[in-house]
Formats: sequence, structure tokens, C-alpha cells
Amino acid sequence: MQKLPTKLYTAAQVRELDRIAIKDFGIAGIELMSRAGNAVFRHLMIKWPNTKSVNVFCGSGNNGGDGYIVAGLAKAVGLKVTVYTLSDPKNLKDNALIAYQDYIKASGIVVPFQVDQIVKADVIVDALLGTGLNKTVTDDYAQAIQAINSSQANVIAVDLPSGLNSDTGSVLGCAVNADCTVTFIGLKQGLYTGLAANYCGEIVYASLSVPDEVFNKTINNSFRIEKKRIPTRARCAHKGDCGHVLIVGGDSGYSGAVRMAGEAALRVGSGLVSIATHPVHASFLNIGRPELMCHGVETSAQLQPLVDKANVILVGPGLGQSKWAVELFLMVIKASKVMVIDADGLNLLAHIPEKKAHWILTPHPGEAARLLNVTSEAIQQDRFDAAAKIQAKYDGIVVLKGSGTLIVGKGEIAVSTTGNPGMATGGMGDVLAGVIAGLVAQGFSLKDAAQQGAYLHGMAADLAVDQGGERGLLASDLMPYLRQLVN
Repeated sequence: MQKLPTKLYTAAQVRELDRIAIKDFGIAGIELMSRAGNAVFRHLMIKWPNTKSVNVFCGSGNNGGDGYIVAGLAKAVGLKVTVYTLSDPKNLKDNALIAYQDYIKASGIVVPFQVDQIVKADVIVDALLGTGLNKTVTDDYAQAIQAINSSQANVIAVDLPSGLNSDTGSVLGCAVNADCTVTFIGLKQGLYTGLAANYCGEIVYASLSVPDEVFNKTINNSFRIEKKRIPTRARCAHKGDCGHVLIVGGDSGYSGAVRMAGEAALRVGSGLVSIATHPVHASFLNIGRPELMCHGVETSAQLQPLVDKANVILVGPGLGQSKWAVELFLMVIKASKVMVIDADGLNLLAHIPEKKAHWILTPHPGEAARLLNVTSEAIQQDRFDAAAKIQAKYDGIVVLKGSGTLIVGKGEIAVSTTGNPGMATGGMGDVLAGVIAGLVAQGFSLKDAAQQGAYLHGMAADLAVDQGGERGLLASDLMPYLRQLVN
């Protein structure tokens, strides 16, 4: 599998990279377009070597120009090629026009797309819409996308699937459902979060041989997380060296949340884990995991001694929003301890907003919506913007969960690319919160605990899925893999 760069870029930043490569390093625009077309065609033949027929859908911009390059290369090796155009190609400009004219000189076939077009080919090349798209796809372009998605052909997208917002990962009305996306020069941040995973397929990166110096001239503030090596422990380490996590939550009927969070904190290496929970189930909460120290707590006064002993506090799993929950929550957030706030802790915070630098917030889109007083649909429309707004409002580190989990601190956004749809089950968020708290307890910075916690959590789920598939994956199935990964 190709090792991808870690830096991610917005569409505007990639355009700046293009400009620098052309203006400052003398790489002609038509040369970059030719390299892009060659990269797509090369991967097309690697992925589907028995291809005999190719349909290329070309739009009116440079993305369409890339498509004409691909079409010419396919024709040159004897494949049956048809280009469907969504606008009069004679109105193309600059390099895209040159690419079209070269294809025509090679006796290439261009057919205006018809709404009722039946598409038949081994492979479809999507070169309709590029990174400049910022409005809903309608009319003939929407019909063309529908025709592509209705076909039985393999689909390869040029730079990004048409209809996908390259900055946010949201779908602008409709989008091409690609099997593979070959993206150029800079990895677009929208390919790694939101709905993008439903549309991109395999992501292949082509630098187009742009010099490293070009990238050094452009600042980016988002990146993909990579696993960091966790230092081995000193041979004389004892439990006190490895941190003490206190988990506050588990109202009556919700004991499982704190139980899973507690074990997750232990499995990533926390020396001690205490649980402050509702008295109704405290006495039997640690059956099957006696290493958890469970305390029935009815009042904030009873909670205080446990808070005093802890290095880090996780508040929220199964907490609920009762009078009991509110009393414990208010007591915890007044403490000067480092803390992780999850689940109902976040719902309570939305009603009692505060800013603290020493906490990590771990909302899913619904909780994020309550933190910002918007809809969850608005959160998903631009996850980067939403996570940044939560961080600005509440401070600390924000972990916006979901496909392409985002971790946001001041001026920096990290994206976790691990995980899978099997994680769409109860308890996964509790495990993540426990993982992050367990890493903080061992001395990780808040930023590293949040980033590495999200990455390890998803990777553990990926390993678990390798053993048994996505459906039926349980949050507790991650425990042995978490232990494996931190070692």
C-alpha cells in the first residue's frame, strides 16, 4: 500500500502550490496537466489491467483537461475510448483546450452527454468537476453523475470525486461514487472526513514530481495522524508512575459505559483506575474486572476525596442529566485537574459553558451540535469549521468523532484515518474516552493523548475487524488490540 504524505491542504492552498510550481519553478501548466493524466491512466491500468473500453466524462475546466489527457493515452494503447462532454469543448481555455485539441488530432471521439445516456465501459474516468466546486451540482452534471453511479463500470476519479467538496468532505447535492481517486500535488483535507469515505474508494497520491521546495513555501494547518512510538517503561516502574484515572459517570441503568471506559484506560497502561458511580451498581460493577476500584457516590462531598487522588478525571460516560449528575459534574469542572469530558458531560457543558485550557472534549456530531447550538447536519456540512468553533468557544483540545475524526487545538487540525463502519455501535465512544484519559494519566500531552488515542482506537477496531468482520463488532472487542498497540 502506498505511503501517503501527512500534510493536508485546502483547495486554495493547492492552487497556491500550483502557482508556485508554475511561476517560481518553471513547470509549464500543460506539463502538470500531462503528468496528472499520466498518473491517472497508469493507476487505471495497474488496478484494472484487463480493461478494454474506457469512457471519460469531461467537464469545462482543468479537470476536464486532465480527462482528455487520459483519453488520449488510453487510445494510444489501443483501448476503445469515448469522451462524453458536458459543455462545448471549443470553449475550453488554456491548457484544457490544448489537451482537447491534442486528443482530437489523434482522432479521438467526443460525444455530447445526453440525459438518457446509457453508459457501457470497463472503466469510467470521472473528470467532470474539480476542487473549485462550491455550489450544489444540478442539471446535466447531476444527470451525468447519476449515469456514472448507475453503470456497472469501475470508476476512477480525477483529483477528487465530482460533487464532493474538497475542503469539507460534504456532498454538494450528489457525487460520483468512485472505486479509486487519484489526487494531485497536495492531499485535499476533505478526502479524509465527513462523507468522503463513501465516495473516494482507494485514495492514490501523485506528487506530479513537484519539487519539495514548493511545499516548503506554503503553510498548511491540517495533517493526517501517524502512530508514534510509545517509550518503553523504566524497569523499576511502579503503578504510581503510570497515573491514576478517575471516571465519573454511570447513573442507574448505565453502568456499562464507565466499565468499558475504565478497562480501556487500564489496557493502554494507566496504573490505577477509580470509578465514581451510582451506588445502585457500584458493588458489582467490577465483577469480571476486579482491577477497577469502584465507589458508590451520592454527593459531591463523597466525590471530593477521589478527585484529590486522581491525575486525570474523565467525566460523562453514562452520567445522565439528573440532579445527581449535575451536582457531580459541577464539582468536577471546578477542580484544577486535567480532564476529559465525554457524552452527557458534554451535554451538561452545553448548558453551563466554560473555557478551560486543561481539558479534552470528545463530542460526536450530535453533542457537537448542542455545544454550538446548531443542528448535527450543520456540523457534518463542515466538520473542520465546526471543530474549530467548538475549540474557540470552550478552549482545550476538541475531538470531533466520526468518519475521519478531527482533533483540534489552537491553530492545528489533525485527522485520524483509522477506523471502520463496524464501530457504529454502542460503547465505542466510552472506550475512546478511556483510552485518551489513560494516555493523559501516563504523561502524554493533551494534544498527543487526543491524537494518538483517536488513532489507536481506530486501529484497534481495524485489527478486530480483520479477525471477524465489521458486523457484530463490540466496543469491548477492542481491548486486547489496544494492549497490543501500546506495546
